[in-house]
Amino acid sequence: MKLSHSLALLFGFMFLNALNLAAQQKALVNYEVSMQNPEQQKFQVSMQLPIQKTTNFIMPVWTPGYYQNMNFAQYVSNFIVKDKAGLTLNWEKIDENTWKINSTKETVITVTYDIKATRAFVASSYLGADRAYIIPGALFLYPEGKINEPSTIKINPINNWTIATGLSKIKDQTNTYFALNYDVLYDSPLLVGPLESLSSFTVKGIPHYFVGYKMGDFDKEKFIADIKKIVESASDLIGDIPYKDYTFIAIGPGQGGIEHLNSTTISFNGNGLNTAAGRNKLYNFIAHEYFHHYNVKRIRPIELGPFDYKKGSRTNMLWVSEGLSVYYEYLVVKRAGLSTEEELLGNLKANILAFESKPGRHYQSLVQASYNTWSDGPFGRSEDEVNKTISYYDKGPVVGMLLDFKIRNATNNQKSLDDVMRKMYTAYYQKLKRGFTEAEFRAETEKIAGTDLTELFDYTTTTKELDYQKYLNYAGLNIDTATTVLPISNVGLRTRMRNDSLIVSNVDYESPAWKAGIRVGHIILTASQNAVNAQTISDIEKNYKAGEVVALVILQNGVKKDIKLTLEPKLNRSFAITRKENPTLLQKQILESWLTKN
Repeated sequence: MKLSHSLALLFGFMFLNALNLAAQQKALVNYEVSMQNPEQQKFQVSMQLPIQKTTNFIMPVWTPGYYQNMNFAQYVSNFIVKDKAGLTLNWEKIDENTWKINSTKETVITVTYDIKATRAFVASSYLGADRAYIIPGALFLYPEGKINEPSTIKINPINNWTIATGLSKIKDQTNTYFALNYDVLYDSPLLVGPLESLSSFTVKGIPHYFVGYKMGDFDKEKFIADIKKIVESASDLIGDIPYKDYTFIAIGPGQGGIEHLNSTTISFNGNGLNTAAGRNKLYNFIAHEYFHHYNVKRIRPIELGPFDYKKGSRTNMLWVSEGLSVYYEYLVVKRAGLSTEEELLGNLKANILAFESKPGRHYQSLVQASYNTWSDGPFGRSEDEVNKTISYYDKGPVVGMLLDFKIRNATNNQKSLDDVMRKMYTAYYQKLKRGFTEAEFRAETEKIAGTDLTELFDYTTTTKELDYQKYLNYAGLNIDTATTVLPISNVGLRTRMRNDSLIVSNVDYESPAWKAGIRVGHIILTASQNAVNAQTISDIEKNYKAGEVVALVILQNGVKKDIKLTLEPKLNRSFAITRKENPTLLQKQILESWLTKN
């Protein structure tokens, strides 16, 4: 006899709860976090556990979902270790993020330390008089070799603050939570403060919550109804919901979001919902972070789990994990009925423009951008080196679109990239319970397409120019790649005013400014012997013709230099995507199914 979906879920959750209860009773480490004197911006952390003589304790160097070395250990201070009798034990720091605690016998120890938390950022812990935000990887040491052990976490908030987290709460224990292992703990941030909870909703019987700090003034009932549509759209695409509850955690104004197994933390200001453009941007952002619980947390490159918390985990496949999540954020929102075809195509056009405008497209492949993000940064290197890199957030979704249209055309619109994502979910996450290799991802994609996809995968491993029109044609779409000359000249730099100084913030590679020797950080003092302001560069481009020379005086490392800058024509490609006037039946079918169904 076949169980109903709801009954199967019920028995599954009962089984998991029983396992969790058993694990709670034998938790290896018990953590406690206090936030006395929050204006000092220091958390007080205590961890208690048994050790067998000398043990190493490690602070992660990064937090999963943000592929950068964060050096969390630098914020640790006042490190003290005591044994069961209250005697102080010796310790030494043997490298930048490892503490060696010396004991001559088995004992229960208590380790206490403070964590400085001053940066209000989605990948950093923060404490202030207004709120607390805890990135577990930035707060909690783990005993070496015990990464799979369970732990409990008790939070001592101030001022009757409440807590939002994806961690399981321990029944009958105030503000105390349980993590089955450190992968769960480090994947479960906590927001603590005067929080607001919006109305919860269910999808396929699973509860979803939206909790946040200073969320702004907007129509909250409509917003929650729209978020429910996004969850329904994404979960319908994959065909399964793998968690027992999910929490959207809005950490306040700012930028950035990070995905987690059953939650996401997002910088959020509901005031952005007051315009159509702001609403589309915010819904895409939320859909992106939500879709990540499938694509990266479960549909994942094999390198992304188990994680290396001591050194970080590199992969060539962030173009899949991040780039395809950008692609699917647009589709999820469109299929949820929350954006228009024009907005969807406009978002993809923006990705194409961002990619095509960077000279890095001639130097770095998608695979290289994925692997090198640890040194380049997720959005490319800084200053002049940015000219040798690309962002997988730009090229990734574009290659995803071309790949999708190729699969649809090759299978007479019977299969799509959606089928690839479902296959990776069922075959590798559900059945094999592991990530996939590069070879496996390509093999599964070609199997579903029923054809060789060398050209598409070359787009990920080389800097080969993308043939947009070839693939958009499969969906009855045109793209304008023609180059036009604009009625203004080109300087090739951007500036910002700071303390009455005009500072160069970016220089386009091989532009007139670049050729003249101007670089990021230089200060422009005068232009044609005139004082400068925030409008100076745009005024030059409007008032001078290509071929004319503009005299600049700049300050480079404290030294004045005279610069002769020869202006050039300003070229433009719109990359506007439009429908063909007389598409074939197959082209129509591909476009309509792409826009409306999974």
